[in-house]
Amino acid sequence: MEGGIPKRGKRARGALKGRAVDAAPLAEVQALLAAALRKSGTDPRRRDLLIENLHLIQDRYGHISAAHMVALAREMKLAMTEVYEVATFYHHFDVVKEGQTPPPALTVRVCDSLSCELSGSNELIRGLKTALGEGVRVIPAPCVGRCEQAPVAVVGQNPVAQASVDKVKPLVAAKKTQCAVGKYLNYAQYRKAGGYDLAIECLKGTRDAESVIKTMENSGLRGLGGAGFPAGRKWRIVRGEKGPRLMAVNIDEGEPGTFKDRHYLERDPHRFLEGVIVAAWAVQVSEVYIYLRDEYAGVRAILEKEIKALQADPPCPIPPIFLRRGAGAYICGEESAMIESIEGKRGMPRLRPPYVAQVGLFGHPTLEHNMETLYWVRDIIQKGAEWFAGHGRNGRKGLRSFSVSGRVNKPGVHLAPAGISVKELIEEYCGGMQSGHSFYGYLPGGASGGILPASMGDIPLDFDTLNPYGCFIGSAAVIVFSDKDCARTAARNVMKFFVEESCGQCTPCRVGTAKALQLMESPKWNGSLLEELSGAMADASICGLGQAAPNPIRTVMKYFPKEVG
Repeated sequence: MEGGIPKRGKRARGALKGRAVDAAPLAEVQALLAAALRKSGTDPRRRDLLIENLHLIQDRYGHISAAHMVALAREMKLAMTEVYEVATFYHHFDVVKEGQTPPPALTVRVCDSLSCELSGSNELIRGLKTALGEGVRVIPAPCVGRCEQAPVAVVGQNPVAQASVDKVKPLVAAKKTQCAVGKYLNYAQYRKAGGYDLAIECLKGTRDAESVIKTMENSGLRGLGGAGFPAGRKWRIVRGEKGPRLMAVNIDEGEPGTFKDRHYLERDPHRFLEGVIVAAWAVQVSEVYIYLRDEYAGVRAILEKEIKALQADPPCPIPPIFLRRGAGAYICGEESAMIESIEGKRGMPRLRPPYVAQVGLFGHPTLEHNMETLYWVRDIIQKGAEWFAGHGRNGRKGLRSFSVSGRVNKPGVHLAPAGISVKELIEEYCGGMQSGHSFYGYLPGGASGGILPASMGDIPLDFDTLNPYGCFIGSAAVIVFSDKDCARTAARNVMKFFVEESCGQCTPCRVGTAKALQLMESPKWNGSLLEELSGAMADASICGLGQAAPNPIRTVMKYFPKEVG
């Protein structure tokens, strides 16, 4: 139990069959679990902490051996198959089978997603493999959430912006593998500036839940993780469910081109945490689980420190808050897959209904939110619904945090009115196109949002406005490419990403993405076959990954026909 909420899961077993446990690995695992118990005060042998325990082994030994998995299964009273299937599902666990050679002690990951590829990541990978030699593993990696710093290499957990061989090599030699944490507004500073005053008002009864929920509804704020469900309506729905209720916060920001959540958390984490407390109060949530992608080691250090400070000196009654660490799986950005992962399982999306608002985390009604949605709660309630709804262009309402990368002079997170066009965004916020580059096309919603030509750069960027063109804004990840680039190459890059990130649960996505990539390698695309395949993926896939994967194919064939033959 955590905070009095009973956890669902398999009943603890007695003696387990299978391979005998080796004494030395068993002692090592027991020592790691004992240290975790001392640090958290929570029994680490609970089923839902399996992924956390695998991280303990991976962090300590640089890989996860078969002997350690057997020992962990013994300690957690799980079948070896359960431990193995979870460990092998996630990219960041290096599972070493019997007879295999462990990986080198140091791994350098180089992002090869679209923004980094445009900035030369493929050449960087080749250069690092030559320069660093056999003692260091250099591997391509999916988007690491630092697209404005492209190309990016990660030495251990230490990200290197605008990476080059000359930048990475000395870090490897010095074994500088930890992510540095920059300056941010800490707990004391946030309180001094009026932070948590709203939470205090709510918990003291100065504000009532109904008026707060009504303000959220009137603001028009929609979920900023990509789905766009009205936030206030979600609060009302979950509050209406029978308790206990839980909250799951999604910071698995894995969509290529997206980095807004990291941007805000690296600067003002308590604005988000205050939003969490207010939402939990309004919906009567018993526990909060924050799911953070593993690539954000710096953010994890910030949140661990600041949640601890908040809990040590709370400004008002706060719910138990638990920080859970992802392990490298894009699919866990899907809400039900994230919930499976928080429960210590493979991140496989659930069939719906029931929806997570009804049957979510540990079987309880769950309020699921993207981090940025909660980040705006304080401002909206304190300044009023009209303040947020008063922003916007082209008939749209609200603000959007655009993660902009690619061929612009000022990539980064740009807070702009909802409904702004990409042309306006480039000129007014991004300093125009890079020298020698002319605007040619853009991805309005990251890898899954489709690809549009510059001639369609006046479309308002907001929820629903892009749907008639076969695109969507999603998490507002805008990747800009130029006349030096190729739309079909961009589509091939994102399809490769989908192939690697498909969880494999459903055939249309698992087989369809791989077959699509194969067809896209042809000098001349087979349009009819690709369209037939796209229809099957969009109609029959279980979750949004397979359903959205055809968007780049269809939009390139429609808007860039000369490139595909």
